[in-house]
Amino acid sequence: MKKRIAPLILCVITFVALFTRVIYAESLKLDVKEYKLKNGLKLLMLEKHDVPIVCVRIDYKVGSADERPGITGVSHLFEHMMFKGTKIFGTRDYTAEKPLLDKEDELAVKLSAEKSIGGETDKKKIASLEKELEEVRKKLRDLVVKDDVFSLYLRQGASGLNAATSTDGTYYFCDLPANKLELWAFIESDRMKNLVLREFYSERDVVMEERRLRLENSPFGLLIEQMNAVAFIAHPYRWPTIGWRSDIQNITKEETSEYFKRYYTPNNAVVVMVGDFNPEDVIKLVEKYFGDIPGQSAPPKVKTVEPEQKGERRVEVEFDSNPYIAISYHIPEIGHPDLYALDVASSLLSDGRTSRLYKSMIEGKRIAVMAHASDEIGKYPDTFTFIAAPRAPHTVEEIESAFYEEVEKLKNTPPSDWELQKIKNQLEANFIRDLNSASGLASEIGHFEVLSDWRYINTFLDKVAQVTAEDVMRIAKKYFTKNNRTVAMLVKKESNKKVKEMKENSESEKSTVTY
Repeated sequence: MKKRIAPLILCVITFVALFTRVIYAESLKLDVKEYKLKNGLKLLMLEKHDVPIVCVRIDYKVGSADERPGITGVSHLFEHMMFKGTKIFGTRDYTAEKPLLDKEDELAVKLSAEKSIGGETDKKKIASLEKELEEVRKKLRDLVVKDDVFSLYLRQGASGLNAATSTDGTYYFCDLPANKLELWAFIESDRMKNLVLREFYSERDVVMEERRLRLENSPFGLLIEQMNAVAFIAHPYRWPTIGWRSDIQNITKEETSEYFKRYYTPNNAVVVMVGDFNPEDVIKLVEKYFGDIPGQSAPPKVKTVEPEQKGERRVEVEFDSNPYIAISYHIPEIGHPDLYALDVASSLLSDGRTSRLYKSMIEGKRIAVMAHASDEIGKYPDTFTFIAAPRAPHTVEEIESAFYEEVEKLKNTPPSDWELQKIKNQLEANFIRDLNSASGLASEIGHFEVLSDWRYINTFLDKVAQVTAEDVMRIAKKYFTKNNRTVAMLVKKESNKKVKEMKENSESEKSTVTY
């Protein structure tokens, strides 16, 4: 039974919530100091002296959206390659390793060309090349120092070492003791200047396995991949961040190296530091180690604009798993004022046990085991996506109908003042929680700087507070339309076959009816 809060208590809670929001909103004006090197490298610094730790991020303004057919997935592959070392890290003797790396490339190109001939393939020649290539790789393995950079960081007390690739950026994380900043500067500047693409071919195979695990053998991953490929017909958001299978298999080291030279430059990067340091000392340190790295001409921007969708698109994916449904709508890019109302709408629909989707689909009708809606904020126009899994014996078709019912309510019935304030409080709490630690602050500052401008953080709470019930209804009517949506369903092969048979039988019965 749902408890009813007495009016007086509700007033007190509302006052506390509003008072807390004002405090947070005013205290969240981050005092980030900026500095730009002559080579274009941007440095963002936020002092936080509670513990002697500095959280550092090097973020590159390049992601899968910057790729092209033939090399999709190269940004993610490069994320892996950045940990393979340099001329001084990751090798026992680079002088001896370099000619072997060149020989490996030469043999790999010859082998690939021979295999591509097809029916006239010389099997003996292929076997000979494979044997020679394995001999070279055996010598290379003896010279490689595995995880050298990782080990060095860990021995010096660092933590949180990781990297991530998205559609719009590539992010490298490191949290370390404040007195180890110069070690960080030495290692990272060397990776920017002298990266060596060692173990390229074996790492390419690792990425292939990652793709199989995350997408090809994952019903959810496969569904989202297929949905995006249909929702976007022109813009590079249509391909997966990890890349298409054939591109990963065939991308060359030369193509990867050229991609690095074009995008992984100081003028396309931002260094974010949050923690216990003196900004003047940090500027001198970064100038010392990164200042001599030459900047390059500005990398090309994505010119392709996704055309307006003119009608509903549907895709059905057969997979041996429980069914899922995903429905996406096109929405604007970061900076557009409608995004704040879309944030409120997504929370209104699926944030917590009091959300509309939970109350209607999971708790009320009991037709779903999971129902979630979220808006993706991208550098370019992205999507608002609803995802759900039906509760047996209910179907994805029932889920779809129930979701449209909630969308129509969103369009025609304004959220109550209490409901709207609750959602705003939740959004603010979640946003502040992400910024609660130095690590979270560094990640969020870098993320929004890659998308647009880190100052998005300073204005977010004020913008959300201004969203009205009429705004929520307006954006629902504007974006959640049939012509603007893509529906993707994942169904079992057996179930799909039975449905088709039932439809065929039904049609057959109809055709024999006499009047």
